[in-house]
Amino acid sequence: MPIIVNVDVMMAKRKMSLTELATKVDITLANLSILKTGKAKAIRFSTLEAICKALDCQPGDVLEFVKDDETMDDER
Repeated sequence: MPIIVNVDVMMAKRKMSLTELATKVDITLANLSILKTGKAKAIRFSTLEAICKALDCQPGDVLEFVKDDETMDDER
């Protein structure tokens, strides 16, 4: 998937545990774990906003677009 979720990177920078972030964002540990591992198919803007507030960051710090090999091959 070309969207990379960097929640774990931001959590490490802020020295915040998964449990602490889940509590601040009011999301279950299971759902936050799914998001953190990149297995989520979608994220609500309200959840993204809450994560950004809790981690004091921008959406671009949490989500990253990376071209996959197919896309790169098509452009050549």
